[in-house]
Amino acid sequence: MQEAMYTALFGALSNEHRMNSIANNLANVNTTGYKRDLLAFEDTFAMYAHDQIMEPVTNLRAKPMFPEPQHMARVRLAVSHTDFEQGGLKITGAPFDVAISGDGFLKVQTPNGELLTRNGHFRLNAEGQMITEQGFPVLGGGDAITLSAGFKDIVIAEDGRIFADNALVGQLDVVSVDDPSMLEKAGNNLFRPREGVTVGEQPAQGVLVQGFLEAPNVDAVYEMVNMIEAQRQFEAYTKVMQTAEALDKASIQQVGKGR
Repeated sequence: MQEAMYTALFGALSNEHRMNSIANNLANVNTTGYKRDLLAFEDTFAMYAHDQIMEPVTNLRAKPMFPEPQHMARVRLAVSHTDFEQGGLKITGAPFDVAISGDGFLKVQTPNGELLTRNGHFRLNAEGQMITEQGFPVLGGGDAITLSAGFKDIVIAEDGRIFADNALVGQLDVVSVDDPSMLEKAGNNLFRPREGVTVGEQPAQGVLVQGFLEAPNVDAVYEMVNMIEAQRQFEAYTKVMQTAEALDKASIQQVGKGR
């Protein structure tokens, strides 16, 4: 019964990780530009040494030297990745709010270096720098974008150019990456290349839309259904463990009885 116990344990732990991922998606259902995490599972089969042996059979009545192959299915997390599907656009009317329609990321400067984001909810600080919600400078041409005081009309073009009173004052760095799957979340709705991976950058194919923000690509109903499913699966695995434990106790009691 030990194999049943271990198989159920691995299944329960995998569903615990799945529940954490679902809870994180639901917690960010109102986070601008958030990209949901997806998990996939598969069975991993543990094989015995004799499973690999192809013994010769001399005739139909010959008895096999080894027992039949036995595989133990144990659930494992197979794939964990971020879904970069486009979220819907919601209007705000704020002059420094921008959304990317299509592929692309905005660049920001952080204490950990240059990072990427899809959250275009920007503002100006006291020094006139365009910054994120966390106070990180937004980059344009590799440097922080700074606007002089006294402007009246701000226009951000589709290609990222920034005009103040019809005068060009800067341009947002909007880039696409060769393979978004090579990015990992760095917190604060920011992305960075995975360790040891170089991500090639190129001009973004998407366009900027001023006065809009990108909604998260999280479907609350879908996530709630997944949460219920994960909870039911976890309960089923715990019942398997309880049953395996009860059978083990019964076997020990029967073996220990005197005849």
